[in-house]
Amino acid sequence: MNRGAAWNSLLAVSLLVSALFGYLAVRNVNWAATWKALEHCDYWWLVPTLALFTVWTLMRAIRWQWLFRADARPPLGAVTKATILGYFFNNLLPARAGEAARVVALRSYAGVRMAESAATVVVERLYDVFGLLALLFVLYPWLPRVTWLRAAALVALAAIAFGLVLVGLAAFVDRRQSVHDRFGGIVGSLVQGLAAVRRPRQAALALGWTFASWLLLGIAFWVLSLGFHLGLSLLGGILVAIGVGLSFLIPAAPAGLGVFEAAGLAAAAAYGIPSSRAFAYVLVLHAVNLVPFLVAGAVILVLSVPKRGLRPTVRDVTKPSGVESP
Repeated sequence: MNRGAAWNSLLAVSLLVSALFGYLAVRNVNWAATWKALEHCDYWWLVPTLALFTVWTLMRAIRWQWLFRADARPPLGAVTKATILGYFFNNLLPARAGEAARVVALRSYAGVRMAESAATVVVERLYDVFGLLALLFVLYPWLPRVTWLRAAALVALAAIAFGLVLVGLAAFVDRRQSVHDRFGGIVGSLVQGLAAVRRPRQAALALGWTFASWLLLGIAFWVLSLGFHLGLSLLGGILVAIGVGLSFLIPAAPAGLGVFEAAGLAAAAAYGIPSSRAFAYVLVLHAVNLVPFLVAGAVILVLSVPKRGLRPTVRDVTKPSGVESP
């Protein structure tokens, strides 16, 4: 199968997945009630929500920076711009293709090898899955009944197994210089990108940033819910963030359309919030996750010229890169 056919197949699957989850999300929605909830929302709560999202984005960039080796860590400015461009392209392309875009962008802005950046993105997704599921299980005694806990447990086991494989592979390759000689710099770059799973202190710091970023996102989700008078608790906001975060593991249409809404409504339903009112909240929440990154990404592409004249393009982004999405 050539690249064009593979891309078209991925696009078709992503759209079908989004259509399915979108139908499940809206099948019981009363559109008149949703519109009424949107009309009566106190949109001033968007101000602190956007402020928290700004801090969250910076925290995500810092976390990504910490996944690189200390002696070859790219500047925070370059990492932040690449992070924003990743979200920008995630909102324009299906199947979280923005993950590949930020790898290309970081090569352009800081000269980091794409193999090393791609390895850190895979490790980052692993940290996200582990962090989200750890939060879910720790908070479980204080949460309402979560019907998808068994599925989350299976994902946790798979993530832990994958992490152990990564650690073992990195340790094995790092000790076999002949492997480096045989495959050249690509394998070496991949091993360097796995530094955060081989060094305990670096792994602990990255995991700390992971927990902090998701907790902050949960606070942001809760703050926005105050404008809709849903009666959602702070733990409820964190549960919505966990559900939305795990939904990014599913290949979907641009911006996770449909999947985002289904995850947000499933978390809100655990608190008995009517689906029509919750849908209004989730729509605005999705807009907050979409519009700022489109604006900021466009500004970066226009005003910030990457080194060596390289600029992430759709062709670069849609190349098969081996980068798993979150």
